[in-house]
Amino acid sequence: MHRATQIGSSLLFAAAAALGSTAQGATMASPSSTAEAQSAPASSHDAAGDSTSAFKAADERMMKSMEDVPYTGNADDDFVSHMIPHHEGAVDMAEVEAKHGKDPQLKRLAQQIITSQRHEIEFMKRWQTKHGGKR
Repeated sequence: MHRATQIGSSLLFAAAAALGSTAQGATMASPSSTAEAQSAPASSHDAAGDSTSAFKAADERMMKSMEDVPYTGNADDDFVSHMIPHHEGAVDMAEVEAKHGKDPQLKRLAQQIITSQRHEIEFMKRWQTKHGGKR
């Protein structure tokens, strides 16, 4: 039984390493993967740069929107008022994944996030209207 656990652990570690799932990520890149990244076509780098720019812009918009909302001391109002821009940021980031991502599972997840977060945003806006609007 102990031997099977060792083999399973070794396989799991090897799979994680192959997928780049280390805690340190990029700092653990092998020399060959670094060389491959450096020799990648410019269009591949440009696409990654486009997605990075889009992610950063979405993040900055979300953080600014959340900072602009004052706290009221009312937990319900504060929750909704800060979750709306947070969810809008999630939609923005999911749209970047939907546009630039390659993994089909992540693209499906992005679509699910877009749909669910938009529904939740609408619910929270309706709640605000019903309870005296944005404060």
